[in-house]
Amino acid sequence: MTAQRGDAISVNSDMGEAFGLHTFGNDPELMRLIDVANVACGFHSGDPGAMETTVSLAHENAVRVGAHPGLPDLVGFGRREMKLTPQEVEDLIRYQVGALTGFLTKYELPLNHIKPHGSLYGMLARDEELMLGAVRVARDYGVPVFGIAGSAHQRVAEREGVEFVGELYVDLDYNSEGGLIILRQPHATDPQQAAEKARRAIDDGVIVSVDGTELPIEFGSICVHSDTPNAVEVTAAVRAVVDR
Repeated sequence: MTAQRGDAISVNSDMGEAFGLHTFGNDPELMRLIDVANVACGFHSGDPGAMETTVSLAHENAVRVGAHPGLPDLVGFGRREMKLTPQEVEDLIRYQVGALTGFLTKYELPLNHIKPHGSLYGMLARDEELMLGAVRVARDYGVPVFGIAGSAHQRVAEREGVEFVGELYVDLDYNSEGGLIILRQPHATDPQQAAEKARRAIDDGVIVSVDGTELPIEFGSICVHSDTPNAVEVTAAVRAVVDR
């Protein structure tokens, strides 16, 4: 079932996007502001040490943890599409979710959800056969999938009896069809504009596309990317809107 406006709305962020000595976010500060962390599982980013650190931080801050599986492309940060079969999608998601649950077990935390990352997220939004691979994993774990309302994310999840949670993105633009415009490099987002986008979506149920089209949106969670240069300020502004 899709979360609707008027229900409790969570704030989520993509976390653990680090590799060795390199990190791309501000996880300790963001953990104090969010409700849900989508933790990288090693393919687009993240390694065992990063997963351990991130799950530990989530445990300390009472933040729910979901898996954020991506394409096997560290160099491209999972933002370059690949040609995959539905079985390959299922296998790579199952592998990554399994890795994360090992760390969740250590801290006695349940898996909260599955949310594909980057180009995999976009591929599954457009292709129901590929999305079925992701939904099979979510069904086996008994968890929801996060995604774009009205896309293959929602259609396949609901058809297969898996809970779906729609997302609102305040630091990405939408095209006139309601699709996300994903950039290879993140850019700073004006916190007040992000807050206004969240307020308008919560109060009026609409977002405005890059060409000025008003689009209806259903969502149960608001995502702020951790690698946005001013992610903490953006998240704090959105948190204030949600908490009001």
